[in-house]
Amino acid sequence: MFGDAVLPRGGHIWLGSLIALLAPLGLNDRLVRTSVFRLSQDDWLEATVHGRRSDYSLTPSGRRRFVDASRQIYAAASPPWDQRWRLITVTGSLEMAERDKLRRALFWHGFGEMGSDCFVHPSADLGAVFEALDGEGLDSTLLKLLPLVAANPRLPVSGNDASLVHRAWNLERLGADYTAFVDTYRAILQQWQSGGGAPASMGDDCAFLIRTLLVHDYRRLLLRDPQLPGVLLPTDWPGHEARALCRQLYQQLLAPSERHLDRHLKLASGEVPTATALLGERFGLSDPLRVWV
Repeated sequence: MFGDAVLPRGGHIWLGSLIALLAPLGLNDRLVRTSVFRLSQDDWLEATVHGRRSDYSLTPSGRRRFVDASRQIYAAASPPWDQRWRLITVTGSLEMAERDKLRRALFWHGFGEMGSDCFVHPSADLGAVFEALDGEGLDSTLLKLLPLVAANPRLPVSGNDASLVHRAWNLERLGADYTAFVDTYRAILQQWQSGGGAPASMGDDCAFLIRTLLVHDYRRLLLRDPQLPGVLLPTDWPGHEARALCRQLYQQLLAPSERHLDRHLKLASGEVPTATALLGERFGLSDPLRVWV
């Protein structure tokens, strides 16, 4: 919700507006308030009080993490591979809790694990990853990590590369999850196409709810995806179809869902923040707010 709908409108929202927007998804007042409180405790959100009302916005570290994630979620395509592996090796002693926190953090950055002391990725920006880890409270751990970039041999993909992929990532499980995503959301698109377009009975509110679920489900997959180059992926990798499907549905849903946000996303002052140019950067859409037909 914050990354997809709130951030492009300035990154601020009145708590009451957030509760109202999420209520149709079965999230009651108490659950939303509890979640916002926990996100604030974990330095994702911060409050600005206006009398008896509060606006919530992303903290600087929270905003940075969302912006980094958005580059993956809304990218039009995966970047080409330079055939160099990025490695992060543990050179110091880590407590079990510290190691688990590091493993979880790197997992969400797409890193695979090669034993307990080495993490690998085909194309990560190691500087940006270390900056993100610092923002996630792992600043003391960074002193015990060594980032490395393998030299480019300028050779075709080898059996060693394929073996590394097999050891570091469970592509079978991720592929199955991508297939389930495609099956679920392709049914919505097929329903629209069989009716000559999006059903007239679907209101702006429904478009917003589908968009929220679409991005939520796709994000959970993509942030587990190491974004391997095509030469290292199985034939007919379902992640490609999932990206194309998400882009197509998002473009159809964007304009009506933004109309819904125009009516219901408010600040504590009653002001309705407008969408910024961030929307135009998503999936490479040249006209993101085109008329919905």
